[in-house]
Amino acid sequence: MIETLLGGLLGGAFRLAPEVLKWFDRQGERGHELVMQDKALEFEKLRGAQRMSEIGATSDGAWNSGAIETLRDAVRTQGEKTGVAWADALSSSVRPVITYWFMALYCAAKTAAFAAAFSAGADWGTAVMHAWTEADQALWAGVLNFWFLGRVFDKVRP
Repeated sequence: MIETLLGGLLGGAFRLAPEVLKWFDRQGERGHELVMQDKALEFEKLRGAQRMSEIGATSDGAWNSGAIETLRDAVRTQGEKTGVAWADALSSSVRPVITYWFMALYCAAKTAAFAAAFSAGADWGTAVMHAWTEADQALWAGVLNFWFLGRVFDKVRP
């Protein structure tokens, strides 16, 4: 009787063993498949991020070239006449009016510095030297170079 029972148990065990081994094998395959899918998902995320970075760089380049072209057009059309007399007059007077205003303000500040030095008891030469500094000399050298070089370029341009 024990042999029969053992034979039945061993027969059943041998019959179930391949099924149990297949089950363990499937579990391993599923785990491996899940790991591979995770790796594929990470790869796709990286590829998507790289593609978005490429799209961003392309759009930045397009935006920058458009901005430069817009700036170029704005500078080019800045000197063109509109055909509206009052607008053209206002446009052509803005720079000179601002320039003369700042020139008057600068002269007033320098005159005030001269007058303060003179009224404090300095002689004329000392008052002038007090009012005229190296910063003033550098400023006016830049202004004069700007204006005279501008005239040279205006004569050279067709």
